[in-house]
Order: sequence, then C-alpha cells, then structure tokens
Amino acid sequence: MTHRSIAIVSSIAFGVLLALAPAGSAHAGVAGSVALTSDYLFRGISQNNQEPALQAGLEYAADSGLYVGTWGSNISWLSDLTAFGIPVSSSLELDVYGGYRGKFSDTVAYDVGALYYWYPGDYPSGFNSPDTGEIYAGITFGPYAGTTFGAKYSYALTDLFGYTDSDGSGYLDLNANWEFVPTWTLNVHGGRQWVENNDVAEYADWKLGVTKGFANGFSAALAYADTDADEPFYTNAYGNFLGEDTVVLTITKTF
Repeated sequence: MTHRSIAIVSSIAFGVLLALAPAGSAHAGVAGSVALTSDYLFRGISQNNQEPALQAGLEYAADSGLYVGTWGSNISWLSDLTAFGIPVSSSLELDVYGGYRGKFSDTVAYDVGALYYWYPGDYPSGFNSPDTGEIYAGITFGPYAGTTFGAKYSYALTDLFGYTDSDGSGYLDLNANWEFVPTWTLNVHGGRQWVENNDVAEYADWKLGVTKGFANGFSAALAYADTDADEPFYTNAYGNFLGEDTVVLTITKTF
C-alpha cells in the first residue's frame, strides 16, 4: 500500500471515529480577519511572485460545531503565465469552505470539511481550470504545557490547481505551536504535497516561526520557510524560483 493509499484509508477510518465520537460545542458567532503579508506562501510555494499580498476572511460558526466561511487573497501565479504567451487574467483567489469541529476529549479535537479554491478570470480555450475542490480531516492534541500538536490531510476531488489528471492528490500538514511566554508562540510546520500523475510537482515544505499577539486583535508573525520543490519546474517566466527559502512577515487583525 502506498503512502497516499494509507493516508486515504486513515481519513476514512477517522471519519468512522467521528460518527462514534460525542458531539463537541463551539462558540457561535461571526469572526473575521484582515492580513498583510510580505509573500503569500501556500504549502511553501509563493502565490504572488514573492511580492506582498492583502488577505481577508470571514467565518460563521454555530454552537453545534458546524461552520462556513470564505477567504481571499491577491495572487499572480496565473496572470504571470502571460509572460509565457498564455493569456490568463486571473489575479484573485477566493475560497469557500464549510465543515464541522468537535472534541473527543478536553485535549483532543477534530475538524472535517470541504474547501473550494476559485480563481475568477479569463482563460484561453483548452486551458485546464485551476479551480480545485478538496475535502479534509484534521486532529489537534493539547494544549500540553502550552503546546498544541496538529495533523491534517487534504484530498483533491478535482484536478489539483490545473495539473492534468491530478484528482486524488493529497497534502499532509503537521504542526506544533508552543506559547513559551504569554502572547509569544513558536510555530513549527512540516508538509508533504503529493500530485497524482505529476511526480515532478511533488515536494515537501517546512516552516519555523514566531507569532506575537497584541491588544485589540492584532498579531505579527515572522517565519522562515523552505521546500525541496524541483527548482526548474517551480521557476516562473520571470526567473523566480517560487519554492526557495524565504522569510515572511505577516500582520493580522482579527475581529
């Protein structure tokens, strides 16, 4: 059994456990955020040609644990294709998602749902749509001594971001967050992207950073990120390797 098959079977087994677990509760209401980042990294790959991005999101969560939300950011990885002579106008990512969050216990929580990535714009005839639908399942442990640990697997129901015949692709996200002093959190992440029938596009990514919380819902995050992505494959028309090591600063306001 391949690593991808193991992850899929594990996700199915996890879904069965969810059906047997007691329902958790969440705080109902609407929450939102606005962020300015020096580079929009998605799974370690720059989405905006290593330039700043403005991002915003809004989510409604019910007491039952059900939630629905939307999130958006400016991007350039599609419109940059014009430098290759491919006329694409899309410069925006809009996501819509929904799911259910609950708890197995006071220190073990789960999250299952679906997410759709939409890239509005004009595309040439025959261009494989980058729009992508994924389902996901995640589990979080903690806090233990101020540290939480999480794992999440995302599975593509459609072609993944325009890769041909790539439905069934998956991404594994592992993370740990340690509040070592009040309002200061150390963030550690490791991930692996599998792309069905497109081995050259597969890679691992990792990140080490720190987040500082401030009053009135503001926070600042500084992180070092890197990947082992294939450099020629992930180099754009402007000669920029989008998976290179980089330092990213993000300022966020939540409300």
